[in-house]
Amino acid sequence: MTTEFGATDLWVFGYGSLIWRPGFAFEESVQARLHGYHRSLCVFSHVHRGTPERPGLVLGLDRGGVCRGLAFRVAAGQAQETVDYLRAREQATAVYLERHVQLKLEDGRQVRGIVYVADRKHLQYAGKLPPAQLLKLVREGRGQSGENPDYVLQTHEHLRKMGIFDPVLAGLAQQLAPGLGAPHPPLAG
Repeated sequence: MTTEFGATDLWVFGYGSLIWRPGFAFEESVQARLHGYHRSLCVFSHVHRGTPERPGLVLGLDRGGVCRGLAFRVAAGQAQETVDYLRAREQATAVYLERHVQLKLEDGRQVRGIVYVADRKHLQYAGKLPPAQLLKLVREGRGQSGENPDYVLQTHEHLRKMGIFDPVLAGLAQQLAPGLGAPHPPLAG
């Protein structure tokens, strides 16, 4: 295996479950923005939160807009191991494409990082689904990593604590666990 990473520290951008369950060691985490993509429940999950027979829905980055999330800095010595882990986790069915992107950290730094974006040509790309279908798929989805409603609720709650308002996740959270997901304006910051 050729070593691709490890000469310098690695930045990884999380926008969904990586925010609350990164699964790798990191030196720092900083809120960040990624331009050119937005967070969307646009991926049918056949492994982690569903099955091919009963798919769930997970987040992907889709074209257009801006996405706020969390950037993790991984020490150079752990970079290749981290990328290997991420590839196994995020590309189990090859529905995500690994991209090297420019990230703007909340403290003003600009860094290059890796991120996994939805492959619009993949069979599991769901695109923009109507709210009723989103809710049905999320309610019924269960996979190797657990129940789909837990994924949506965890992600919504962690984004909310970061001051990030996602109206789709907030609406789903309100229907999945009344009182938890009540829509709210973004927190100051």
